Amino acid sequence: MMRMGMAAKTFGNRALSLPRASVPACGRLGSCAILTRTMVALALLSATGNADASEPIVGDAIVIDGDTIEIAGERIQLSGVDAPEGWQVCLDETGADYQCGKVSARALNIFLSASRPTRCEIVTRDRYGRFLAICFRADGEDVNRWLVETGNALERANHSQGLYTAAQAMAQSAGIGIWRGQSQGGRTERITGEDFVNRRRAVTAEQ
Repeated sequence: MMRMGMAAKTFGNRALSLPRASVPACGRLGSCAILTRTMVALALLSATGNADASEPIVGDAIVIDGDTIEIAGERIQLSGVDAPEGWQVCLDETGADYQCGKVSARALNIFLSASRPTRCEIVTRDRYGRFLAICFRADGEDVNRWLVETGNALERANHSQGLYTAAQAMAQSAGIGIWRGQSQGGRTERITGEDFVNRRRAVTAEQ
């Protein structure tokens, strides 16, 4: 059993005591390797000379949308992933509409609720002042990876350094989440997984 130490972080005038969280022994095939790769990638991200790196933030997470949470008043963007916005509508495997943005947010809320608190390792701040972080449930599950591997979000390769590429390939191959309607072709407000990829590439090119 591996234990990760917690620090105390002050929010306003109130000191938030951060308990030690236990990570159980790997209970499924490949989970040890996945956790190891995640921690190595996190260490590499933290070692890039980032002056905005901060202590971990731990607490009960409030889901804002499919890739954004809030803990103790701190807004946190999940690093390396991109979920559909709450207003966005996607196509399922039959070509019918479904509210993929709301589905993603609801799935994230259920996932986090199953093992609290959430621990977020800060990578940096974005241009809007939000923390970018890789977050974990109390049982050690990587939240960012889970969003991608279940098709509830895309990998943002320019931020993730390829950490979730394999997870995305699995979701796309299985045709789950936003990849369900990938063969249908998207319209402006009805989008598919391929549309997300193309739009993210365009945004990345502009940055």
